[in-house]
Amino acid sequence: MRAGTRTRSLTAVTFIASLAAAPPELAAQQTEDAESMGITEVPGILVGHYTLAQRPTGCTVVLALDGATGGVDVRGGAPGTRETALLDPVNTIQELHAVVLSGGSAFGLDAAGGTVRWLEENGVGVGVGAIRVPIVAGAILFDLRVGDGKIRPDAECGYRAAAAASAIAPAEGNVGAGAGATVGKLAGMSRAMKGGIGTASIRRADGLVVGALIAVNPVGDVIDPSTGRVIAGVRTEDGVGLADARALVRQPVASPSSSNTVIGVVATNAGLSKAQATKVAQMAHDGLARAISPAHTPWDGDTIFALATGQDGVDADVLEIGALAAEAVSEAILRAVRAAEGIPGLPSASDLDPSD
Repeated sequence: MRAGTRTRSLTAVTFIASLAAAPPELAAQQTEDAESMGITEVPGILVGHYTLAQRPTGCTVVLALDGATGGVDVRGGAPGTRETALLDPVNTIQELHAVVLSGGSAFGLDAAGGTVRWLEENGVGVGVGAIRVPIVAGAILFDLRVGDGKIRPDAECGYRAAAAASAIAPAEGNVGAGAGATVGKLAGMSRAMKGGIGTASIRRADGLVVGALIAVNPVGDVIDPSTGRVIAGVRTEDGVGLADARALVRQPVASPSSSNTVIGVVATNAGLSKAQATKVAQMAHDGLARAISPAHTPWDGDTIFALATGQDGVDADVLEIGALAAEAVSEAILRAVRAAEGIPGLPSASDLDPSD
């Protein structure tokens, strides 16, 4: 039996990201809030992390072993990606088997090769004669200034993350692609804070599920869209408060460091075409912009992939899926920094405010 036919062994527990100012008819369709399973609540989606022991860095793999329709939208000015051209709706290949998110800047793109190897060993890929060719996309973030930058994720990292993938709720915070992530670098690394990786999901009463997994490493601050309050970001000069990047950009600031980028995946159990998945990826960026300021800068490589497994035969409008994807992205970003743990020189949100 193909690896892609394995069944989910856990019943997903529902998490509903709140929809600010949602109309009553939409709110009525939501099920009750519960603890989040994150993106693995989407049937057919597995997630695995591998975190290097030598320094804070690693990679995270999102698997769709039965294949998923994929799309991507790159908004940042400094991206590092793999196989994004393949996801263009005009191009031939119609399925994607994995997305690899990695630290290590351009060096981290090597992690995808290990995931390709693991998938081939497990019989997953597009059939080309007697060979199966796994289709694996990916994106990287810059974390080389956290510890020894000569240590970075490689093909072995991608292999181990794929081998560890499961349908259980993914770990969050300082793991995988979020291990070396930082936030709030508009005034330099000396005033930055610890970022991380987070995940969230939304399940509607009609069976539609939309989830997000986001590695949070922006030049900007992380903001709670429901309150407008900065959760993590540029610290004040004394290091004990938050300066608020929205105020800082109202006066001249030096060019920020290049140690940035927010990368992630949104997924749904609805069936979509490549063009529709691309639109969902575009709309998902709205959630990034709500929760990060500034976003999509010349010094960020902000990239979001979209996967549609179509496993439950759920029918939903692209508008609805994209809107929910944006909500899930915002929630995943908040969860990433709230789950993060401080490391020397880079405090976490909970270090500055234990209520977070």
